[in-house]
Amino acid sequence: MVADNVSDDVIVLLSKTRRTSATRVVLVLAELTEQAAFRAVACGVAGLVPRSEATPDHLVHVIKTAAAGDGYMPPNLLGALMSEVGTLQENVLLPQGRHSSGLSVREIDILRLIAEGHDTGVIATKLAYSERTIKYTLHQLMTRLQLRNRSHAVAFAMRQGLL
Repeated sequence: MVADNVSDDVIVLLSKTRRTSATRVVLVLAELTEQAAFRAVACGVAGLVPRSEATPDHLVHVIKTAAAGDGYMPPNLLGALMSEVGTLQENVLLPQGRHSSGLSVREIDILRLIAEGHDTGVIATKLAYSERTIKYTLHQLMTRLQLRNRSHAVAFAMRQGLL
């Protein structure tokens, strides 16, 4: 898709495309600002290219990247997007008791103590919950994430950077 900027009409079209198909959109913009990038990414854009950099070779590269399931953003905007994600996590997710992994603070604490080798009773004592609460929370977590056992749960936590 090619547009001058991320107008309301472009947002509507991007949102509709995201809802109605599996098409991954690469957006070429005449005016690619941080704000435009944030709005486009929020609508599910897989690639952003400033029109000034839209050479045939570069467009082919970005389209192939998007088709492979990855994303592309100009390096000068990537840092700003990462900062914005960090701010959202700090101001939105953490106050709601959630980590960016989707786990609650309680679930993360339990996983950390399991990784340290503690059994359910010790975890309950350390976190000031009943053993039943620990077992229930762990069961819910493992069911939701389709984890097979405690070792699998610890491996998941490690991959998520929680440990």
